[in-house]
Order: sequence, then C-alpha cells, then structure tokens
Amino acid sequence: MKVLIIKMSSLGDVLHTLPALTDAGKAIDDIEFHWVVEESFAQLPQWHPLVRKIIPVAFRRLRKTPLKSFFSDEWKSFKKTLREENYDLVVDAQGLMKSAFISRFAKGEKVGFDKASLREPYARWFYNKTCAVDSSAHAVTRTRQLFARALGYAIPQTPADYAIDREAFRKQSEVKGDFILFLHGTTWKTKLWPETYWIALGKILKEKKVKVYLPWGNQEEKERAERIASSSGAEVLPKLSLNAMICVLAQSKAIIAVDTGLGHIAAALSVPTISLYGPTDPKRTGTMGMNQIHLAADFPCAPCLSRKCTYTKPAEVFPACFTTVAPGRVLEALQEHCS
Repeated sequence: MKVLIIKMSSLGDVLHTLPALTDAGKAIDDIEFHWVVEESFAQLPQWHPLVRKIIPVAFRRLRKTPLKSFFSDEWKSFKKTLREENYDLVVDAQGLMKSAFISRFAKGEKVGFDKASLREPYARWFYNKTCAVDSSAHAVTRTRQLFARALGYAIPQTPADYAIDREAFRKQSEVKGDFILFLHGTTWKTKLWPETYWIALGKILKEKKVKVYLPWGNQEEKERAERIASSSGAEVLPKLSLNAMICVLAQSKAIIAVDTGLGHIAAALSVPTISLYGPTDPKRTGTMGMNQIHLAADFPCAPCLSRKCTYTKPAEVFPACFTTVAPGRVLEALQEHCS
C-alpha cells in the first residue's frame, strides 16, 4: 500500500506526524509513505523507516511571488513529480487550504480532517473523504486518530513512537561526554524564559559540576547565549547545522527548553527534557514522547496564546507568568526526573 502525506511545515508539526506512521506500519504490513514537505524540513521525514520518497516543495518561497511562481519551471516540475505515482491514499495531515490545494495534484483518493476538526474548514472541499478527530487533543494524538480512521485500523492507545534511531545520531555528535543543554531560543518574545533565570540555573549547575552548553541559531540567540554564559559559567557552542544540532540533542544527558521546535526533536529522540511554558499550552502543543516533563505557568492569564504580553502589574521578570516557573522549580524537576 502506497500513501502520500501532505504535511509541509512547521518543524514541530512534521515531527508530530511520525508516530502515526509507526502506528500504520504496525497495522498494515506492506505500507510505505511518500511525503510532501517544505524544502527546509526535507530531512525530517527521512528519519522514519517507512518513508520511501520525499518530495520537497518551496511553498514559503514561491508564495512571495505567486503569479510568477505559478508559471515557473520549478512549480511545473513539482506538480509533475506529484503525478508520477498512483497512490492508494493521499492524506492531508496539515488541514490548511494550501495543503489541501496541493493534494489535488496527486493521483489517489484524498483524505483529510472533517469540518469540525480543520483549522481552515474550507479545505474539506478538496477531499473525497473526511475524518473526525478530537479537536481538543494534542497534535500528535489528532494525527494518529486521522491516520487510523483514514486507513481503517483501531486507534492505538500505546505511547507515541517516532521510530527514530537516537543512537545513530549520538555516534555522529562532535560534542561528547555528559552535559545538559539549554534551549533558550524561540520565535515569540513571550515564550522566552528570562535571562536572569537561565543565569541563576546555570550557576547552580556549575556549583554541582554539571557541564552546560548553549546552542544558538541566529545573531540574537548568539548574543543572548554569550550573556548567559558570561554570568553563569556555561559554554556557548559554535554555529551548528540542523543535522549537527540534532546529534548534540541526542548526546545530551538532559535538556531544559522553552517552547521551541528543537524541544520537539528532543522529545522524538526520547531525551529527558524539561520544557517551560508561559503563554502556550502544553496540553495542545507540548512535547510528546518518553522522558518529557512540562512546567507550565500557574498565572491568571496563562496560557494566553499571545505573542504580546498585556499584563501591566509590576513583576519580577518578563513575561510575568514565568515568575511561577522559577529556577528552583526547574532544578527540582531536573533532579527528580533527569538524574
């Protein structure tokens, strides 16, 4: 059985799809998957042993000049590649208009979420069949439900299994030994754990003779890492490619992370991880996997799901909700669950 998956982005969303493939592989002996994914995330699906073909798409780049791109050789080549195979099923696991639109170029029955489960309800117009899932559940669970109903097997009650070989990545890591990784970078300002807290936790771990590394992905993150390191005794890593960063994640003894895509990779690798949530809700989009601890803010307006903090009263740190996720609480969780 040959199935095409449309799940283009983001990093976390792509990873959240992998356990559904594991479920399907256990239920259907001869199944294989092809996958349409954004070019920047094209290496992620290949980590799963049931993915036989990856079809990268530059949708984010092409949509900047939609009229020109629609008639470009690159877009024509992408559509030609999609039409080369006859699929038993085409599953839109993203549930957006763009992913549903792309699904129409592939040969095979189109399946997606039903109206009540879609983020963009009109996407259902592109499907031959729709499936209801629990819209309040975690993204991993929703995707597992979608695949089970689309492919006709019972929804598994087992823990999510990403089927990634952590040991293979560990062997490639250029950073060896026992260490803890601080994943301090993320996209929203409101999701950033306060620098003073990183410094305080780093100092405590230094006193305990625990090695701490700080990765970074852009200039802003590098400058923050250097500030934290200069006051805490932690060490800033050099600039790493995504693959090299994944190898370091796999080698880590434990990870402290804000709500970030790299945290989801750590979860997929089953690395003991403590993830810190202020404005976002771990019940919906938190890391899912073995050895995962979620510390969520216990604050009147949390989770607000907002990129901008509107809390106006005086507070110890910004954003104010993180006063309830202080270094002491993180250290306690680290000692209890990741030692």
